[in-house]
Amino acid sequence: MAKTTKKFSLVPLGDRIVVQPADATGEKKLASGIIIPETVNKEKLLKGDVIAVGPGARNAAGERVPADVKPGDTVFFKKPWDEPIKVDGIEYYVLPGSDIILIEN
Repeated sequence: MAKTTKKFSLVPLGDRIVVQPADATGEKKLASGIIIPETVNKEKLLKGDVIAVGPGARNAAGERVPADVKPGDTVFFKKPWDEPIKVDGIEYYVLPGSDIILIEN
C-alpha cells in the first residue's frame, strides 16, 4: 500500500525554512544519575528534515534569491533560541536560511 504524505499546512515567508528536528532535545541523564540540562550544549548542531521552504529573501535589487535547500533535504542547523512550534503534536523549528549549516547527501 502506498504511503500518503499529509501536506504541511503552514507556508514560511521570505528566507524562512521549516525543519523537523531528528533528535529529541532536552535534559540528558548520565548513568551516574547526574542530569545535564539542555542549556549546556547551546553550540551543538542539530540534525533535521526540511519540511517547507519560503520563496527566498530579496536582494538589493528586489529580486528573490531562492534557498539552497528543498523539502526532503536532511540538514544540520544551529540550535535556535526560539521555542519550536507544534502542529498536530509534532515539533518544528522555523529558521532563517542562514542558520542552515550543512546539507547531508
